[in-house]
Formats: sequence, structure tokens, C-alpha cells
Amino acid sequence: MQRALALSVDFGGTKVEAALVDDRGRLLPGSRHRRPTGAAATSDELDASVREVVEASRAAVPDGTVLTGVGVGAAGPVDAEHGLVSPLNVPAWRDHPLAASIAGLVPDAPVTLRIDGLCIALAEYWVGAAQGVPNLLGMVVSTGVGGGLVLGGRAAPSPTGNAGHIGHIEVGGFDDACPCGGRGCLEAVASGPRTVAWARTRGFTGSTGEELARAHEAGDPVAVAAVARAGSALGHGVASAASLLDLDLVAIGGGFSRVSPALFEHARTAVAERAAFPFVSRVQIVPSGLSDEGPLIGAAALVHRPEFLA
Repeated sequence: MQRALALSVDFGGTKVEAALVDDRGRLLPGSRHRRPTGAAATSDELDASVREVVEASRAAVPDGTVLTGVGVGAAGPVDAEHGLVSPLNVPAWRDHPLAASIAGLVPDAPVTLRIDGLCIALAEYWVGAAQGVPNLLGMVVSTGVGGGLVLGGRAAPSPTGNAGHIGHIEVGGFDDACPCGGRGCLEAVASGPRTVAWARTRGFTGSTGEELARAHEAGDPVAVAAVARAGSALGHGVASAASLLDLDLVAIGGGFSRVSPALFEHARTAVAERAAFPFVSRVQIVPSGLSDEGPLIGAAALVHRPEFLA
């Protein structure tokens, strides 16, 4: 028998990817494709990148196999009901009809769009680090900071599709301006680009998260301080979320989450400060169990596991 396949799309602030994913959460070899996005890209360039990855992945569908559907995870905010996206770090798109655009490329399969943080959470719950854990927050720490919630074994109810967008809760002790209009938002403090920018104001000469990771490993004091700052902010944000939602686990993925294991150590230390509230301090913070495949697997869960959706 042919495997049931979903075409998964992950649109973020740095790149867009697509791949074919089966009903056990496994990527089909040779079907994964990536193109750049970015804050400087025009709308036409973004549309072209999406079209190229979708068409390349669709071309990898084996003969005789029918796509079950298309799952799309996008950086937020989103309008899930109408399939619109307005990624904060991609200013060329505001209320952009991403779901309809992809439906035009794959007219023979239904398209389901949700925020990328929810896709991370669904992936971890389905086949990753949170299997069997009914109450979890999935997080993306990369160009931005996003999140999504599974509560009681299902995606948290969300009228617009943006529940769990933890990157825009404000973290005490920080005053960094955020493009959303807030100050001290978790994304403004702990995302990869903002952490690198903070380090550069203190003498760091690199310009990427990868360079910061190497400097941290070498013991550079500015890099060490930058990772400690980001990790502590993440921990305070998680503690606030756990206070509100009584979470069991937080699974964190995204490129910058891999800057150093110390990022997680600082986050856990910040959560442990809430010792007077055992229901908060009990929350586990773990790396994604799916590495960089998580967003694509989570987008496939929108197709293969519709019972997860509220």
C-alpha cells in the first residue's frame, strides 16, 4: 500500500520549507526543499519562494499516490479562519492570503493553515518530546519567538489562531522595544537576531547566531552573558505561562534554541525561582525531540491528525 502523504509548508522569517510527510510523521527522503524569505524580501519574491518549494515537493509525490492534504505553519500573527498571514518579521506581507495561494498551486488537496508555534506543539505531542503529555507549550526560538498550546490533548481553542504566541508576552526586568508595540517582549529580548544585536552593543563582532554559539563555546564573556540573558528571559516567560496554564512541559525548537545547552540551563534556573509555586516550578523545559523537522511534521499533523485540533 502507498503511504498517506501530506504536503507540509513551514513559512518563517528567514526561510520557507516544504516536504512530504507520511502519516507516521516521517519526511519522505528527497522531498524537502528550502528558499529564503526575510525582512527585505518583496511580496513577489516571497510568493516565488513559496511557489518554488511547494512545486518542488509536489513533484516528489510518488506515482499513484494522492495527497491527503496540505498543512501550512506560518510565523504569526495569522488569521486561521481566512488563511491570512502577517508575519511580524516579514513586513511585505500583511493579511497575505497564503492559504489561498498554496491552494492554487495544489488544487487537488485541502489546505489547513495554523501558526507555526502550534505546529511545533502538535509535532512534539504526536511523535516528539511530549508524547503522552497532555498540557504543553511548544516554542520556536529563531528569527522570532513563537509558541503554541496543546491543552488536554488538543490544540487550545483560539478564535483567530494565535493562542500561545508567547513571544509577545512582556518579561519583567527588560525594556527592549518590540515591533509589535510592546516593550520587553520575549521575542525582543531572546530571539536570535535580538540576542546577537545586544551582544554587538557590548563588543561582540559577529553577526549571526552561529558565530555567537562558537564564541560562547570558546568562553567569550560577552557571548556567555548574551546567552544567559536570553535564557533567563525565556525561563521567566515560561514561568508566567505555567502560572497561567498549569503546564506539564515546554518543548523548545528553532535554530537559536541550539545556540548552547546553557540556554536551557538558564531557563530552568529562572523557572526554579518560583519555588513557592510547585505547580509552576514542576514544568519541564526540554529541547525539541525533532530537531529542525518539527515545524514540517507539525504542519503534517494538521492533515494526518485533525482530532488534535480544537
